[in-house]
Amino acid sequence: MRVSTFFKVSALALALSSALQADEGQYFKRIATFPVCQQIEENCNTDAEVAAEIVVASQGGKTLLYTSSPSNALGFVQLDEPSQPQSAGMLDLAGEPTSVAIKDNLALVAINTSKSYTQPSGQLTVIDIKSKEVVASLDLKGQPDSIAVSPDGQYAAVAIENERDEEAGDGKVPQMPAGHLMIIDLQGEPSAWQTRQVALTGLADVAPEDPEPEYVSINQDNIAVVSLQENNHLVLVDLVGGKVSQHFSAGTADLQGIDLEEEEPALIRLADQQKAVPREPDGVTWISNEQFATANEGDMDGGSRSFSIFNTAGKVLYDSGNSMELETVRMGHYPDKRSGNKGNEPENVAAGTFHDVPHLFVNSERSSLVFVYDTSEPSQPRLKQVLPAAVAPEGAYAIPARDLVVVASEEDDRGGKMRSALNIYHYGAAQAAYPTLVSVDQDNAPIAWGALSGLAADPEQANTLYSIEDSFYQQSRIFQIDTSKTPAEIVEAVRLMDNNNVLAKLPAVRAPADAGPESGPRKQVFDEADRLTLINEDKSINIDPEGIAVASDGGFWIASEGAGTVSDADKRPVNSLNMLLKTNAEGVIEQVITLPEAWNERQVRFGFEGVAEADGKVYVALQRAWGEDDNPRIAIYDLASGAWSSVFYPLDKVESPHGGWVGLSDITALGDGEFLVLERDNQGGPDAAIKRLYRINLADATADSTVEKNLVRDLMPDLKKAHGLVAEKVEGLAVAKNGDVYIVNDNDGVDDNSGETQLLNLGPLK
Repeated sequence: MRVSTFFKVSALALALSSALQADEGQYFKRIATFPVCQQIEENCNTDAEVAAEIVVASQGGKTLLYTSSPSNALGFVQLDEPSQPQSAGMLDLAGEPTSVAIKDNLALVAINTSKSYTQPSGQLTVIDIKSKEVVASLDLKGQPDSIAVSPDGQYAAVAIENERDEEAGDGKVPQMPAGHLMIIDLQGEPSAWQTRQVALTGLADVAPEDPEPEYVSINQDNIAVVSLQENNHLVLVDLVGGKVSQHFSAGTADLQGIDLEEEEPALIRLADQQKAVPREPDGVTWISNEQFATANEGDMDGGSRSFSIFNTAGKVLYDSGNSMELETVRMGHYPDKRSGNKGNEPENVAAGTFHDVPHLFVNSERSSLVFVYDTSEPSQPRLKQVLPAAVAPEGAYAIPARDLVVVASEEDDRGGKMRSALNIYHYGAAQAAYPTLVSVDQDNAPIAWGALSGLAADPEQANTLYSIEDSFYQQSRIFQIDTSKTPAEIVEAVRLMDNNNVLAKLPAVRAPADAGPESGPRKQVFDEADRLTLINEDKSINIDPEGIAVASDGGFWIASEGAGTVSDADKRPVNSLNMLLKTNAEGVIEQVITLPEAWNERQVRFGFEGVAEADGKVYVALQRAWGEDDNPRIAIYDLASGAWSSVFYPLDKVESPHGGWVGLSDITALGDGEFLVLERDNQGGPDAAIKRLYRINLADATADSTVEKNLVRDLMPDLKKAHGLVAEKVEGLAVAKNGDVYIVNDNDGVDDNSGETQLLNLGPLK
């Protein structure tokens, strides 16, 4: 692996690489992330669920307004200085807000007040933005979903969905009552505004009696385009006359080179195809008076994992096909646990012209990315860049006058380290800041990757790192990374293989006699059945690689964390041991080393993490303390004698307001008995507190002693420079041949995670 690098780049990869590296033009850069939990407590020290779903800006773009359905409220954020958004409070509403739009100094909020699916109701609440006072309320005669105001301010259009009950009738349409479009004439004072109802029945091929309007956008000719998602239909309505002027099916798409299987553990394989997939568009936006774009999320039976551009006659000018799927794979953002559903799931679209260049923003809900396209030629949009976002981006809003785009990410779960947020991007950067890592093509598809754990540096090549994926994925692999490129590139992936049946011969382990309620002979806690789950038919293996180091002979040391806790066999049975694997340069296992039996008998699920080799010994950091130990151990394996010893590492105390724990993540050798250690807490976002590098010296350490540590660097400022939410699992650490220090975070395989991976070069040690 280390002497021959596979490097085949597709035209798509070259196009993206060119866009990311180009000096010409300007790019968007994330300048701030505002967790909306700050509206409740300035440090987000709250478990209350909040959300930002649809976001707009006041005239002039100085105030952001967003809907929060969990709170039944409208949120306000002051944006005088875009890089420092400030909480401006929330306004309680009479029901669930589903959308908001702006008319002069007024916010028009669509509110769902339905008693049930069969008794839908809703109202339009009009709010003075400055005073935050309700000035009028109008009956919408149904449950609203989306609202838009015409560019000339004369009309508002509300998509009245009257959504179906997914628990009734297998969740299929028709489910009455039917939805419709409501037009509001915005002449005079809000109390004098009039409504007109436009029927949309009898149009679609799918359930024509039950249209379910999802999203609406209005062009400068006062034509509204309405997506009927479940009906797979698109409708154009002349707002002046209040009549349907055109309608057509959203059509279907044929997809190839996608993943339709949700294996457990995950495995990304772009080898499947689907024929005639209904697009079922959700978000829709005009990109000119003649063309509009749709985000083809899908709902019932569709979802083509793409976006499309239509003209007003219903012709598909462009469809992105599987390109968004490929790019999410290339960037480590592919949500494999959604493979059997709708993949990356484009949720919404927004448009804006920046410095005379028309742009389209496509929110990928499940990969938490914002795809940015130059639509100067609508039939051939050009992917310009991809932006990271907090989990599940929903609404997007362009503010060209201030060179800003704001995206609302709705997922909020403090326990899951996810906080709903407003992502703020500024136009004007000379180059794209994200992604920090992409993959090239191997076997005619992007190398699939995610959940990176340990990190190691090549001792001979200054621009080469190695990483591994943890147990989220089966068929464990080593990745070779070229850091000479911007962004860095995964140029090769090699599977760990048990060709010589070394792992297959791993002996069973028995629990101590007092490990459980049973009496008599000790029972096996790691047996033949457990061992078989670690090895596939093709000799590839399924382990939990958390640490990697380049061995002195050119191969690799892999630290695989054990699964299960001996003393908690009922809830967390032991099904794998902590293992130190020695492989050759091609990833073939040459040796498997386990801990002494007395150590295995005390196994806790927080085991092997980082690994390093130095001076004839291999050093392995255990994440947390086992049993009665006060601190975790750094286990030391003597290569000559085959004996294990250990020292204790003193962890920092928990500093997060959310509690949690602190543990070791990685270790790397510096020479002369010195090591660099990565220590972190298990908190993310506003709760993150401890992400630190320490230096320790083990040259003269005696067995079972507690080492002294010296702080080298607090990583929190480095992690905050990306202006996103701080990642929980900063797990990889390496020192390159030229002395530069690299760190990387584990994105959990994009499972309840934004998927954002920050591979950061911190420069040389100081």
